[in-house]
Amino acid sequence: MTGLGYLEETILLLILSMDGDAYGFSVSEAYEKHVGKSISISAVHTVMSRLEKKGFIQSEMGGATSERGGRRKRIFTATTAGLTMIQEIKEARQKLWNIIPGLS
Repeated sequence: MTGLGYLEETILLLILSMDGDAYGFSVSEAYEKHVGKSISISAVHTVMSRLEKKGFIQSEMGGATSERGGRRKRIFTATTAGLTMIQEIKEARQKLWNIIPGLS
């Protein structure tokens, strides 16, 4: 299975946490809030495009809204493969954390 880089993993985790309300701007805001660093919307879109090509997320066009001037936004959700990948990463990291003396 294809691995994930740090930024891909972080964006995928944020998409999973957003429960169907993940789109470029909302993910960039969540990244800044939870990671404490800013990220451009174009960087978020690049990562989401890679994640979609790898099969870890999927997207669909949402409805047009008046606050967006009638434009629609692309909504992203994790696929089963994306959720499985995150679970595998978590388990692998937990095993490593567990072997470090003095940490619990």
